[in-house]
Amino acid sequence: MQKSRKFQTSNVLYISIAHFVHDTYTAFLAPVVPLLKSKFGINNTLVSLLFVAQQIPNLLNPFIGIIAENLKIRYLVILAPAITTICMSLLGVSPYYTIIIILLFVVGLSSAMFHVPTPVLIKKISGDRIGKGMSFYMLGGEAARTVGPLIIVAAVDVWGLEGTFKLIPFGLLASLILFFRLRNINISKDIKDKKSYAGIKQTFKQHLPFFILIAGIMFFRAFMKTSITSFLPTYLDEKGGSLWLGGASLSVFEFAGAIGAYLAGTFSDKIGRLRTLTFIILISPFLMLGFTYSEGALMFPILLALGFFIISSTPVLLALVMDFDSEHQAFLSGVFMFISFVSASLTNLVVGIISDFIGLIDTYKISSGLAFFAIPFVLILKKKYNFIK
Repeated sequence: MQKSRKFQTSNVLYISIAHFVHDTYTAFLAPVVPLLKSKFGINNTLVSLLFVAQQIPNLLNPFIGIIAENLKIRYLVILAPAITTICMSLLGVSPYYTIIIILLFVVGLSSAMFHVPTPVLIKKISGDRIGKGMSFYMLGGEAARTVGPLIIVAAVDVWGLEGTFKLIPFGLLASLILFFRLRNINISKDIKDKKSYAGIKQTFKQHLPFFILIAGIMFFRAFMKTSITSFLPTYLDEKGGSLWLGGASLSVFEFAGAIGAYLAGTFSDKIGRLRTLTFIILISPFLMLGFTYSEGALMFPILLALGFFIISSTPVLLALVMDFDSEHQAFLSGVFMFISFVSASLTNLVVGIISDFIGLIDTYKISSGLAFFAIPFVLILKKKYNFIK
């Protein structure tokens, strides 16, 4: 019993590295959006559909959570980065917009198969330090989104947009290394032990009020997050910035997010999940509003603070979900990921459509205003679930 409560540092690091490899390649899209707009002559609405195509497979997340309970999950963790690597590296050579849509849809499937089971693995190997484990896991993803934009911008600078396929070998090599590192982690037997599929419906009903509140928080915050992560390079392009400025700014945002993701989950272990989450939800909209009015050098410190607080809510929310003692943990993880990615898809589409009418600058201001609507949901969550640490 004592062994199961131990924080398994090496295994947590291996899975976090897998997260890093996978998400480095998924971070390639936003920085090259200005080039894709020019190449295919598309508007922001069609740009938003690129992100939606990448998110649509996540509608299957709850079902993937059920399936994952009967698979050797480590092989999904190993295979997903290779699939994502190939598809994302081929975006530059794609001759048609529809082909890019197809590639991004495949990436979405790969991403779903990766992101649903891995938090469950993290819980199993984090002992009684789930927040810390989620922080390491999220740090891998946010670090990837920090370096990913710089890698793709540098690749375009050296090889051109059509030369990005040359990045494929690096991702495949990383997956090969992960295979030798992760193949002996045998955790899936713990996850699928004595599962009752009849209990999944009951589990969903039991936790539905909780997930409704989580959905409200994530949806209204998603306007801020998708505005930055999907459209920041395009936003700066509208303001006369270069491709390098867009990529670097996105990396600054994600770098701060990596720090926030690491610290927030760890702090939530000590001072409480809901207390940490409330503070994050309250301060974020004000920072987003400040960013929309910032100019020049002032933009970067605000962007750092914005990245820290916007991204830091995710490991806390995920730790909240993992705190529930359920035999269907992978299913609950799938529901959470479903909410997360559906929120991102809807807000991407809304931001893209609105920005075609009023421009991204004013759309950013609207996004900051909508984020205030997340506050009532977190206050209700805090009141109803005050028993959660």
